[in-house]
Amino acid sequence: MRLHARVYAGPEAAAEAPPVLCMPGLARNARDFEALAPHVARSRRTIVVEFRGRGESAYAKDPMTYVPLTYVQDVVALLDELEIARFATIGTSLGGLVSMLMAASMTGRLVGAVLNDVGPELEAKGLERIRDYIGAGGGQPTWIHAARAFAELNAAVYPGYGIHDWLRLTKRTHRLTPEGRIVTDYDKQIAAPLRLPAPEAGIDLWPAYRALGDIPVLVLRGALSDILAKGAAQKMEKALPGARLVEVPGVGHAPTMDEPAAVAAIDAWLADMPAT
Repeated sequence: MRLHARVYAGPEAAAEAPPVLCMPGLARNARDFEALAPHVARSRRTIVVEFRGRGESAYAKDPMTYVPLTYVQDVVALLDELEIARFATIGTSLGGLVSMLMAASMTGRLVGAVLNDVGPELEAKGLERIRDYIGAGGGQPTWIHAARAFAELNAAVYPGYGIHDWLRLTKRTHRLTPEGRIVTDYDKQIAAPLRLPAPEAGIDLWPAYRALGDIPVLVLRGALSDILAKGAAQKMEKALPGARLVEVPGVGHAPTMDEPAAVAAIDAWLADMPAT
């Protein structure tokens, strides 16, 4: 199937540096990184992935392929096509889970990781909130209508946002149809695997997290997050020698990484990345 990614060349001086792979959240797309990717590309090559079923990537014929292990395989295909051996990742929510799974299955290839409001322990209440809205809802007649509806749904996540902030975020997450309606920019069938019963024993993601080893790891947490609890984030910081926890004030799940605290933390993390 046809999959899309954005590639920012980066400076010539950093041509030998491992590139940064940016991966968005469950209902997001490459536009999630429209501000951060050019910023990161000032210091190294940056590649923004668009998972299957989102944005300009094709929709899957089988909705049961909308699962993290398939996303890992898609990203590996991209890395192989671009002949990238070693790389760093910035992953929001689902993108962070994919990063951890790649660390566990691609030993030695990751040189750094930013996990944006995600980790091996996730809050059930927040996951249930996401399951409730993914794949639901119809279209809106104008961008203002769509922004207001999006604001109503996510008011607790970004309580300080005004209408211009909501418009910016809505244009990242929605698209205009040929019929003139504003709809979410993903295949609604990405929700299909989420409707399946969860395994009784659960899934232990700590081995995948620990597979990151001693590389620089930045754990970003929205201070109001209902997905990554503060205690779990602190546990993550203690579990790895290269991990650092930074809380982004005033936002929930997940920081957009446009926030000054997030940008400063990512800049510090980039400074720890290998140059060759």
